[in-house]
Amino acid sequence: MYNYDIITNGEGSSMSAGKEALKVIQKHAPPKHTARATTGSLAKLLTWAIEAPLDDAEVLCHQSDFISMNLMAESDSLYIKSDWHNCLKLGYDVREKKWPTWLDNCLKDAKISNPISSNGAIPLEIFSPGEPMGTVGETVAGSLGLSKDCVVVGGTTDSNAAFFAAAGTSPAFGTAVTSLGSTLAIKQLSRNYIEDAERGVYSHRFPNFSEPNSESWLVGGASNVGCAILRKLQFSNEELDQLSAEIDPRTDSALCYYPLIKIGERFPVADAKKEPVLDPVPSSRKEYLHGILQAISDIERQGFEELAQLGAPSPSTIWTCGGGSRNSMWNKMRERRIASRFQGSEINVQKAESTEASYGAALLAAATFR
Repeated sequence: MYNYDIITNGEGSSMSAGKEALKVIQKHAPPKHTARATTGSLAKLLTWAIEAPLDDAEVLCHQSDFISMNLMAESDSLYIKSDWHNCLKLGYDVREKKWPTWLDNCLKDAKISNPISSNGAIPLEIFSPGEPMGTVGETVAGSLGLSKDCVVVGGTTDSNAAFFAAAGTSPAFGTAVTSLGSTLAIKQLSRNYIEDAERGVYSHRFPNFSEPNSESWLVGGASNVGCAILRKLQFSNEELDQLSAEIDPRTDSALCYYPLIKIGERFPVADAKKEPVLDPVPSSRKEYLHGILQAISDIERQGFEELAQLGAPSPSTIWTCGGGSRNSMWNKMRERRIASRFQGSEINVQKAESTEASYGAALLAAATFR
């Protein structure tokens, strides 16, 4: 799972391996580096290797890598290639575009021999998202009815693909996409690289197709707070529609919550021990919903504040996707509360017309060939 924590979610030997993996990461990874996160892919790889040593044939493979590998493979050849976005939390240096020396030492310290090589435990060739990696294998092309000249490009993550779907492949700096699904996630385009594992903040290198050598960054983080709490508190769709229509988004709730569904937060602060705050419960369901939606709005606002403190621009247009984006009252509430902390900036919260990650991935691939 994307939010599996090697410390808080492990049991028995897995917990012991997770604690040992964390020690190895803290020994080698630079301070506040994204790869220090206990929910990241590096933490999971080390925990896995410490609990049960890898054999020579085992190689880490992201979902996107697995698909592209099989598309390009012939019957006697399987070779993993990956991309900047999927490898970020594995420790890939997105500024220098190479695997760092500290990572090689880190993996060897976890008893992973010869980790960064053509036969190593992690992918050696890393491409820009959208960059051509090869062509579909002849056998695969025949079985799928594709041209043997069909190009396979570098992949991305689902949340980054959702950004492309909502904002396109050439948005203005300051443009952001907030996903209001079961959890809350923020992505924003910035000129500056920012990073702070203690706040759950990281930067993906943004592929600039018109100027490949320029630097743009997709900065952000993902909270454990989100719309899942509404189901846990048994708000039905009908009740959400009815009560939302009765809430005035221009007014503040006196209630102060932190609506996690379980212990642990990732962003805007990384705190594996942070506890939910869902009390007091008012007698009015309308007031309860108002307080919960305001709390999620304020966590989103705090996320943008943390990004700005680290060097990101003030948000401008905030495209919204996920189930929560359909609530027009909530969008107005969010816009007002975010704008209250970014005075002088015009904040515009809108529901994104296109939100499917598959559409964003298609835009990414098409942008390469314009």
